Amino acid sequence: MPDDVLRDALARATDTVAASVGRGVLASAGELITAHLGPGPFKVVADENTFAVAGEAVQESLRGSGAAVAEPLVFPGRPVLYAAQDNADRIRDSLGDAVPVAVGAGTLNDLVKLAAFELGRDYACVGTAASMDGYTGSGAPMSSQGVKVTRACKAPAVIVMDLDVAAAAPAYLTASGYGDLAAKIPGGADWILADVTGVEPIDPDVWRLVQSGVATALSDPDALAAGQPDAFRGLVEGLCLSGLAMQAYGGTRPASGAEHYFSHLWELAHLGADLEVPLSHGAKVAVGSLAMCAFYEALIGRDLSGIDVDAVAARRAPWPGIETDIRNRFEGALADHAVRETRAKYLAGAELADRLRPLVAGWPEVTERLRAQLVPTRMLADRLRRAGAPSRPEDIGVTREDVRALFPRAMYYRSRYTALDVAWELGLFEDLVAEVFEKIWV
Repeated sequence: MPDDVLRDALARATDTVAASVGRGVLASAGELITAHLGPGPFKVVADENTFAVAGEAVQESLRGSGAAVAEPLVFPGRPVLYAAQDNADRIRDSLGDAVPVAVGAGTLNDLVKLAAFELGRDYACVGTAASMDGYTGSGAPMSSQGVKVTRACKAPAVIVMDLDVAAAAPAYLTASGYGDLAAKIPGGADWILADVTGVEPIDPDVWRLVQSGVATALSDPDALAAGQPDAFRGLVEGLCLSGLAMQAYGGTRPASGAEHYFSHLWELAHLGADLEVPLSHGAKVAVGSLAMCAFYEALIGRDLSGIDVDAVAARRAPWPGIETDIRNRFEGALADHAVRETRAKYLAGAELADRLRPLVAGWPEVTERLRAQLVPTRMLADRLRRAGAPSRPEDIGVTREDVRALFPRAMYYRSRYTALDVAWELGLFEDLVAEVFEKIWV
């Protein structure tokens, strides 16, 4: 990570003020944390595994910096900790007047993040795996009442990522991080479409923070799978920059698109939760990313420049019928959620024509931007496989038909405008999904 990129990211971030990424930086974690969060007392929150690989070292580093250190809170290593409010409550209630230091991967960091926010205090995070981009992201994804929601809360004030620790982490965690970073490819394409249609213009500085290093970070999956510490720099920095960009932007748009909604729906269905090592967020996102890259191949293979947007808008299905379809595909609170989210982005008539007009009129230029952003589905699948990440639906325990059936539900799940919405509004959705499974993703 060039120093100027990190400085720019930290300057734009709303919560994180200091970051240390490199080999051997665990030893100086205490110095960095106390420099920005004071003399303590600090309380390390970890599980049995992460406490062994980094938690004890963090405590010693804090003590060596003159800080007061409280008794740590260490969760069992098995079963794997779940991102639920009761776990965040336990952390919050154990802190007393201590500043928490999360030592672990994604779920543990999210729980500490939420607990610290509810107490109105800053916290530090020492990441132990290159497993996801949420270390430096604002907000904590939690499952609540059958819906996956992101609770608003502050990102860590200090983040420390030791490449030697990350490289020694279980391979499935590295594969998860690789899958999460790969999501920036179709997620970025979704932002391009939102930009062209005027739904959500691209912030070029934030775009640069996320996208500038993605290609390099994903370029050597074999070295990552082999656990070579120096190869982890690009992946770890890319994940950290993604989170900092979300802080700067004030939302998750820079880092995610429709590919994440496949993952969210699988998470709500508890896919893989009963495995000895539960399926990670990044594993499910990897398959969602493949699905969306294949969908984009079908989309950009069409010539949209001759479409009559006024005629398309006039044929738009009325809202009551769409709400009925949503409620037929979802149940309970999730159905209500999907109705609210879809209603927020639904347009018809002249308003819809105005949204689609610049996309259709500029389609040759739009496809050039999309081709520059995307990679072929087969290439992405090969890289994911070499990184140890899922590269087929079967790798996460679902069938191709399961993925196919999830496309409309992913479209309805969130109000964020994506390629799925473009195809839906143009009347091409079902044809493109069919093409994905009959010609592209085979």
